[in-house]
Amino acid sequence: MQKSKYLLFSLLFLFACQKDLLEKSPIIGVTIDNFYKTEADAISSVNGAYAALQFELTPGGHFRWFWGDVMSDDTVKGGSGANDAPNLAALENFQGPTNTEFLEAEWAANYEGIYRANVSLERIPDIEMDETVKAQILGEAKTIRAWFHFLQVTYFGNVPLVDRVLAPSEYNIGQSTPAEIWAFLETDLKEAVASLPLRSEYPLEDLGRITKGSAQGLLLKVYLFQSKWAEAKAIAEDIINSGEYSLVGDYSKIFTSGGENNAESIFEIQYMNASGGNWGRNNANEGTFSNVFQRPRGQFEGYGFNLPTQDFVDEFFKEGLEDPRLKSTVFREGDLMGDRGIFTKEATGYPHDYYPKKYFSNKAEEAPFGDPNPNGGSNDRVIRYADVLLMHAEAAFHTGDEAAAKSSLNKVRQRVSMRAVTASGPALLEAIYHERRVELGLEGHRFFDLVRTGRAAAVLGPLGYRDDVHKVLPIPDSQIQASNGSLNQNPGY
Repeated sequence: MQKSKYLLFSLLFLFACQKDLLEKSPIIGVTIDNFYKTEADAISSVNGAYAALQFELTPGGHFRWFWGDVMSDDTVKGGSGANDAPNLAALENFQGPTNTEFLEAEWAANYEGIYRANVSLERIPDIEMDETVKAQILGEAKTIRAWFHFLQVTYFGNVPLVDRVLAPSEYNIGQSTPAEIWAFLETDLKEAVASLPLRSEYPLEDLGRITKGSAQGLLLKVYLFQSKWAEAKAIAEDIINSGEYSLVGDYSKIFTSGGENNAESIFEIQYMNASGGNWGRNNANEGTFSNVFQRPRGQFEGYGFNLPTQDFVDEFFKEGLEDPRLKSTVFREGDLMGDRGIFTKEATGYPHDYYPKKYFSNKAEEAPFGDPNPNGGSNDRVIRYADVLLMHAEAAFHTGDEAAAKSSLNKVRQRVSMRAVTASGPALLEAIYHERRVELGLEGHRFFDLVRTGRAAAVLGPLGYRDDVHKVLPIPDSQIQASNGSLNQNPGY
């Protein structure tokens, strides 16, 4: 959907959580009892669930790149120094405390998104409206619910499965196993796939809404995390054969403002620079904070987080030449940083050699009013077609179809004029892993790729990672204390 349509109906959801004990007539117009009547109400409800996708400070920061990049070997925390976000530094070094606001914010935001999706899924079926539109909206809500559960299970492991709006007596439900969560996600996403239109079937003004391909792409990830290779290969081929997506010809354009919702966008969280959002609990904010958090300090007016490592940069030279994707992924000293000037260490005020580029924003793209910092306009590219091709390559390899694996792998490489991979066996699998790192670098995938493929201990062990502890994050202490004994901390924390 268009960025301006990501609306937050906080008043509606406030009423959803409360009960009028005196049963008096409302003195304001909208209540939980009189709202869900029309097709417009149904659309407004699911828009409220969409809005939860944008939460990044609730009130602590929680970004996909915190967990996927900073906790991997691709980046380090950065910031102004050791005292800037020290709890993030502790998590980065696998010494993470269990009482940090970052974890609390992540947990709370994900369950608020699940709650909003559940409200839509429970209330919309009773509305008299076009049945095709209803099925589409319910499919969107199921995919949103699945996405937030996917985050929870990959971040925290054993977590509560919330498949309905809970009554107060149910608030302290226990944890489900990952296997139970995965099974639930498979059911939800299969139902969503069956009811959602293709991307090409949406009108232009709805560009960015969840589509059949979005639900299929998430289901593909669900299969991949379970090593269900045959199922992953099949759903990836459904996406590929749909003809709905293609690789953008120029890799350098993908993360520009003009590259939003492009031909390879399968699931993309929408942000805008003109919503007037502010700091604090940003549940009404439609702008991203990633732009300012990742931009260099000094004359570039950023905070300097998520700094690429030398090891990550070296990955782009593994084949004896510089992979052309490096210049679209990382700023190096002497590079022009858009309309903000030349990157020098003197200009940033810090000695760092590299800065992330994919979420860099030009001065000219800043919010036209209000504070530009909480109003970044860069969309979050969650699932790209290149990701699907590489997941297909991995699944095809594990099902013994090396020809298909090489075909999908080399389509991604051909886009940037890298020579075709002809290797077989373990060397082919390593080539797929390498390609994921350079193609999807700084997009929040690396830590989870290492964990799910069993390589985390070898790669991250020198940083303090242990397989028996750090495959998942600690559950926030605040949630355990509030659960009256229904939640248990993950082992090792």
